[in-house]
Amino acid sequence: MIESICVYCGSNPGFDPAFRAAAISLGTEIGRRGQRLVYGGSHLGMMGALADAVLAAGGKVTGVMPGLLVDKEAAHRGLSELRVVNSMHERKMLMADLADGFVSLPGGYGTLDETFEIATWAQLGLHAKPVVLWNVSGFYDPLFTFLDGIVSAGLLRPQHRALIRQAQTLDEVYARLAEPVEASGGKWLPGDLR
Repeated sequence: MIESICVYCGSNPGFDPAFRAAAISLGTEIGRRGQRLVYGGSHLGMMGALADAVLAAGGKVTGVMPGLLVDKEAAHRGLSELRVVNSMHERKMLMADLADGFVSLPGGYGTLDETFEIATWAQLGLHAKPVVLWNVSGFYDPLFTFLDGIVSAGLLRPQHRALIRQAQTLDEVYARLAEPVEASGGKWLPGDLR
Protein backbone atom coordinates (compact mmCIF):
# COMPACT_ATOMS: atom_id res chain seq x y z
CA MET A 1 0.00 0.00 0.00
CA ILE A 2 1.48 3.32 -1.09
CA GLU A 3 0.51 5.88 1.55
CA SER A 4 3.46 8.21 1.16
CA ILE A 5 5.16 9.16 -2.13
CA CYS A 6 8.54 10.82 -2.36
CA VAL A 7 8.81 12.95 -5.49
CA TYR A 8 12.10 14.20 -6.89
CA CYS A 9 11.90 17.11 -9.34
CA GLY A 10 13.44 20.41 -10.33
CA SER A 11 13.42 23.56 -8.27
CA ASN A 12 13.29 25.28 -11.67
CA PRO A 13 10.15 25.11 -13.81
CA GLY A 14 12.02 24.22 -17.01
CA PHE A 15 11.14 25.56 -20.45
CA ASP A 16 8.50 22.97 -21.35
CA PRO A 17 5.11 23.86 -19.78
CA ALA A 18 4.37 20.11 -19.66
CA PHE A 19 6.87 19.74 -16.81
CA ARG A 20 4.95 22.03 -14.46
CA ALA A 21 1.65 20.59 -15.66
CA ALA A 22 2.85 17.09 -14.77
CA ALA A 23 3.92 18.25 -11.31
CA ILE A 24 0.48 19.77 -10.76
CA SER A 25 -1.38 16.70 -12.02
CA LEU A 26 0.71 14.35 -9.86
CA GLY A 27 0.26 16.60 -6.83
CA THR A 28 -3.47 16.80 -7.38
CA GLU A 29 -3.71 13.00 -7.63
CA ILE A 30 -1.62 12.49 -4.48
CA GLY A 31 -3.95 14.81 -2.57
CA ARG A 32 -7.09 13.28 -4.09
CA ARG A 33 -6.00 9.79 -3.06
CA GLY A 34 -5.27 10.90 0.50
CA GLN A 35 -1.57 10.11 0.16
CA ARG A 36 1.24 12.13 1.69
CA LEU A 37 3.84 13.89 -0.46
CA VAL A 38 7.43 13.77 0.75
CA TYR A 39 9.71 16.12 -1.18
CA GLY A 40 12.61 18.54 -0.88
CA GLY A 41 10.61 21.35 0.77
CA SER A 42 11.09 24.20 -1.72
CA HIS A 43 8.47 26.68 -2.87
CA LEU A 44 10.34 27.16 -6.18
CA GLY A 45 9.77 25.74 -9.65
CA MET A 46 8.23 22.33 -10.13
CA MET A 47 8.74 21.54 -6.46
CA GLY A 48 6.53 24.42 -5.38
CA ALA A 49 3.86 23.66 -7.99
CA LEU A 50 3.79 20.03 -6.85
CA ALA A 51 3.40 20.87 -3.16
CA ASP A 52 0.78 23.55 -3.81
CA ALA A 53 -1.27 21.07 -5.88
CA VAL A 54 -1.23 18.45 -3.11
CA LEU A 55 -2.30 21.03 -0.54
CA ALA A 56 -5.03 22.43 -2.81
CA ALA A 57 -6.43 18.90 -3.19
CA GLY A 58 -6.59 18.49 0.58
CA GLY A 59 -3.48 16.35 0.96
CA LYS A 60 -0.59 16.45 3.41
CA VAL A 61 2.94 17.51 2.48
CA THR A 62 6.17 16.86 4.34
CA GLY A 63 9.14 18.87 3.15
CA VAL A 64 12.69 17.87 4.08
CA MET A 65 15.32 20.55 3.70
CA PRO A 66 18.85 21.20 4.99
CA GLY A 67 19.16 24.29 7.14
CA LEU A 68 21.48 25.96 4.63
CA LEU A 69 18.66 26.04 2.06
CA VAL A 70 16.03 27.22 4.53
CA ASP A 71 18.31 30.16 5.28
CA LYS A 72 18.34 31.06 1.57
CA GLU A 73 14.53 31.43 1.71
CA ALA A 74 13.83 28.46 -0.53
CA ALA A 75 11.58 26.75 2.04
CA HIS A 76 7.86 26.48 1.40
CA ARG A 77 6.20 28.09 4.42
CA GLY A 78 2.73 26.61 3.89
CA LEU A 79 3.49 22.89 4.25
CA SER A 80 1.83 20.46 6.62
CA GLU A 81 5.29 19.76 8.00
CA LEU A 82 8.81 21.03 7.28
CA ARG A 83 11.64 18.96 8.68
CA VAL A 84 14.95 20.79 8.82
CA VAL A 85 18.03 18.55 8.71
CA ASN A 86 21.76 19.14 8.89
CA SER A 87 22.94 17.88 5.51
CA MET A 88 21.93 16.69 2.06
CA HIS A 89 22.82 13.14 3.11
CA GLU A 90 20.48 13.33 6.08
CA ARG A 91 17.80 14.78 3.82
CA LYS A 92 17.97 11.85 1.39
CA MET A 93 17.91 9.28 4.19
CA LEU A 94 14.89 10.84 5.90
CA MET A 95 12.98 11.21 2.64
CA ALA A 96 13.64 7.53 1.89
CA ASP A 97 12.51 6.45 5.34
CA LEU A 98 9.27 8.45 5.10
CA ALA A 99 8.27 7.16 1.64
CA ASP A 100 6.62 3.98 0.38
CA GLY A 101 7.59 4.72 -3.24
CA PHE A 102 9.51 7.21 -5.36
CA VAL A 103 8.63 9.19 -8.48
CA SER A 104 11.06 11.35 -10.46
CA LEU A 105 9.79 14.15 -12.66
CA PRO A 106 12.17 16.12 -14.90
CA GLY A 107 14.97 17.79 -13.01
CA GLY A 108 18.69 18.48 -12.88
CA TYR A 109 21.65 17.12 -10.93
CA GLY A 110 19.76 16.89 -7.65
CA THR A 111 16.90 14.90 -9.15
CA LEU A 112 19.29 12.50 -10.89
CA ASP A 113 21.42 12.13 -7.77
CA GLU A 114 18.42 11.26 -5.62
CA THR A 115 16.98 8.88 -8.23
CA PHE A 116 20.20 6.96 -8.72
CA GLU A 117 20.98 6.77 -5.03
CA ILE A 118 17.55 5.36 -4.17
CA ALA A 119 17.82 2.88 -7.08
CA THR A 120 21.28 1.84 -5.84
CA TRP A 121 19.85 1.22 -2.36
CA ALA A 122 17.24 -1.06 -3.96
CA GLN A 123 19.98 -2.84 -5.92
CA LEU A 124 21.83 -3.51 -2.67
CA GLY A 125 18.70 -4.81 -0.98
CA LEU A 126 18.39 -1.89 1.44
CA HIS A 127 14.73 -1.38 0.48
CA ALA A 128 12.06 -2.91 -1.76
CA LYS A 129 10.17 0.23 -2.77
CA PRO A 130 9.25 1.17 -6.36
CA VAL A 131 11.25 3.82 -8.23
CA VAL A 132 9.43 5.40 -11.20
CA LEU A 133 10.65 7.97 -13.73
CA TRP A 134 7.80 9.87 -15.36
CA ASN A 135 9.08 10.49 -18.87
CA VAL A 136 7.27 13.80 -19.44
CA SER A 137 7.63 14.97 -23.07
CA GLY A 138 10.31 12.31 -23.65
CA PHE A 139 12.62 14.05 -21.15
CA TYR A 140 14.19 10.80 -19.96
CA ASP A 141 14.52 9.09 -23.37
CA PRO A 142 18.31 9.70 -23.57
CA LEU A 143 18.73 8.44 -20.00
CA PHE A 144 16.82 5.22 -20.73
CA THR A 145 19.00 4.67 -23.79
CA PHE A 146 22.11 5.25 -21.68
CA LEU A 147 20.95 2.80 -18.99
CA ASP A 148 20.24 0.15 -21.61
CA GLY A 149 23.75 0.78 -22.96
CA ILE A 150 25.20 0.13 -19.49
CA VAL A 151 23.43 -3.24 -19.50
CA SER A 152 24.74 -3.99 -23.02
CA ALA A 153 28.24 -3.11 -21.84
CA GLY A 154 27.99 -5.70 -19.07
CA LEU A 155 28.17 -3.15 -16.26
CA LEU A 156 24.60 -3.48 -14.95
CA ARG A 157 22.44 -6.57 -14.54
CA PRO A 158 19.09 -6.47 -16.39
CA GLN A 159 17.15 -7.07 -13.17
CA HIS A 160 18.85 -4.05 -11.61
CA ARG A 161 18.14 -1.95 -14.70
CA ALA A 162 14.49 -2.87 -14.14
CA LEU A 163 14.56 -1.24 -10.69
CA ILE A 164 14.10 2.12 -12.43
CA ARG A 165 10.63 1.87 -13.95
CA GLN A 166 9.35 3.99 -16.81
CA ALA A 167 6.00 5.75 -17.07
CA GLN A 168 4.63 7.90 -19.89
CA THR A 169 1.40 9.02 -18.20
CA LEU A 170 0.04 9.65 -14.71
CA ASP A 171 -1.94 6.41 -14.91
CA GLU A 172 1.27 4.55 -15.73
CA VAL A 173 3.03 6.19 -12.79
CA TYR A 174 0.45 4.70 -10.44
CA ALA A 175 0.51 1.36 -12.25
CA ARG A 176 4.32 1.14 -11.87
CA LEU A 177 4.07 2.15 -8.19
CA ALA A 178 1.63 -0.71 -7.59
CA GLU A 179 3.92 -3.40 -9.04
CA PRO A 180 5.85 -5.42 -6.44
CA VAL A 181 9.59 -4.96 -6.11
CA GLU A 182 11.95 -7.83 -5.46
CA ALA A 183 14.78 -6.59 -3.29
CA SER A 184 18.24 -7.99 -3.99
CA GLY A 185 18.35 -9.12 -0.37
CA GLY A 186 22.08 -9.60 -0.32
CA LYS A 187 22.09 -11.93 -3.37
CA TRP A 188 23.95 -9.40 -5.48
CA LEU A 189 27.71 -9.80 -5.69
CA PRO A 190 30.03 -7.24 -7.32
CA GLY A 191 31.25 -8.56 -10.65
CA ASP A 192 28.46 -11.13 -10.93
CA LEU A 193 26.45 -10.29 -14.04
CA ARG A 194 24.78 -13.69 -14.47
